Amino acid sequence: MKRKNSSLLGNALMVFGLVVMVVGVGYSILNQLPQLNLPQFFAHGAILSIFLGAVLWLAGARIGGHEQVTDKYWWLRHYDKRCRRDQHHHS
Repeated sequence: MKRKNSSLLGNALMVFGLVVMVVGVGYSILNQLPQLNLPQFFAHGAILSIFLGAVLWLAGARIGGHEQVTDKYWWLRHYDKRCRRDQHHHS
């Protein structure tokens, strides 16, 4: 897949995953209100949709190449001597 297409697909999956997570959280919150009389059966689906949205988000980040940036910064923060906080400056 070309870089432009993979980036577009990755971003679309990330957006779709975010929407699925937000809808799942919203339904879980609205289900707690007794005035709405929402079916309890869909509450379990709402919890599942939060995890499904997270998986879609991570798949989109993987396809789009966004996780490489965070891996790079994690690596720099933990293993690059210039970015470590536990440096001892002796004078």
